Amino acid sequence: MTVGNMESAQLFDAGNKGRGLRATKELRAGEVVFAEPSFSAVVFDSLATQVCHSCFRRQAKLHRCAQCNFAHYCDRTCQTACWDEHKQECAAIKKMGKWPGENVRLAARTLWCIHKDTGIVSDSQLVSVDHLEAHVADLPKETSAAQGGCDTFLEYCSYGRSSLPSTTSHTSMELTLSDQRGLQAVGVGLFPNLGLVNHDCWPNCSVILNHGNQSAVSSALHSQRRIELRAAGHISEGEELTVSYVDFLNLSTGRQKKLQERFHFQCSCEQCSEHVKDDLMTAAAESEGNKPSADKVKEVTAFSKECVEKIERLRAEKDYHEVVRLCRDCLEKQENVLADTHLYVLRVLSVASEVLSYLQSFSEAAGYARRMVEGYMKLYNPNNAQLGLAIMRAGVAHWHAGQIEVGHGFICRAVAILMVTHGPNHPITRDLESMRMQTEMELKMFKQKECVYHATRDAALMKQRLLKRKQRT
Repeated sequence: MTVGNMESAQLFDAGNKGRGLRATKELRAGEVVFAEPSFSAVVFDSLATQVCHSCFRRQAKLHRCAQCNFAHYCDRTCQTACWDEHKQECAAIKKMGKWPGENVRLAARTLWCIHKDTGIVSDSQLVSVDHLEAHVADLPKETSAAQGGCDTFLEYCSYGRSSLPSTTSHTSMELTLSDQRGLQAVGVGLFPNLGLVNHDCWPNCSVILNHGNQSAVSSALHSQRRIELRAAGHISEGEELTVSYVDFLNLSTGRQKKLQERFHFQCSCEQCSEHVKDDLMTAAAESEGNKPSADKVKEVTAFSKECVEKIERLRAEKDYHEVVRLCRDCLEKQENVLADTHLYVLRVLSVASEVLSYLQSFSEAAGYARRMVEGYMKLYNPNNAQLGLAIMRAGVAHWHAGQIEVGHGFICRAVAILMVTHGPNHPITRDLESMRMQTEMELKMFKQKECVYHATRDAALMKQRLLKRKQRT
């Protein structure tokens, strides 16, 4: 069932992948294929008091809804903009005396929206939400009941309305939502058009959240958790549009397992079928033609896996100094055994550079960040958002470490990537462009001072030579 249309994409039969979207015209790198507001969205339980439930901005001080004491907002403007979404949720929470988990809240909001808007929120929506593919039958019976929290869900929905909606479709349309800077996941939302874009581990499009102008006084200018689908490179007319549902930085078997568990299909893209770059992600170190033994590689890989699990747990507990200690120990163990493109090396380097930057140990963070970027560049698509953000982190670390020229170089490379993946008006791109201009200015000032220093030194040397000549004569 199609219900809308858009200029750059159209629905088509993608064979064993089901429905898909293809380009109706030639697209350039960075061009927006379509933008779409969320059909429904909720803040994560763990961040319910730290993130605005309307614009999803992280704020130090938020105003709480006086009726349910659960929803938090930047100000009355955000609260007013969100009231149409929140009023049924507000009534349900008041009647229950508590709030359910994010999955139940998202499912309830979706059903309330379907009942109110018949599954359509914009003229360009290509398919009604209740006509998206369901995957309930793909779940084990015990999982379907447990994950749904059926009793809680039914009670909660009934409190939000006098009667339950007749539609009980389940959709696998979830997309993680980030904060205003695009750096931290703060919630989850449903996007109908995006759900029609099929997966590929090496996609030709990227999807990002662009929250719009949430600082505007008028709520009419606020976007409702809007996503943008952007071309990651040149796309020909008639070519299928694809995005990656999972991070590429995993072995093909690992990606396939995640996709099967979460999205219920077996990925058969070229990257998975031919195990592209799996060899790099499991590579052993090589120095002057010498490689460690297979047993040594196996031993260090097992140690690294266990270490990464500990590191992630300690980072969640915010024990950052212990995280740094474990990262150093793990990297020392990996040295001359695992290559810098190995998955576990890259994961440790990523955490180490991030945590050390947070602790303001910028020189050490910069060294790890540079190694991480060198590995990423051998694995990721050149216009991959994760690569761009990693290069940005490396640039900032080098800049704060006083290595302005190197930092400026990284920041310029990051700008080039994020202009494609995020566009010029995204908050993170604007921040990065400001950093590029500042580092450029600092670099010019440094070079000017260096020129003055050399000129002064040369003048002093010349003066000394002239004095020596006079003394000889």
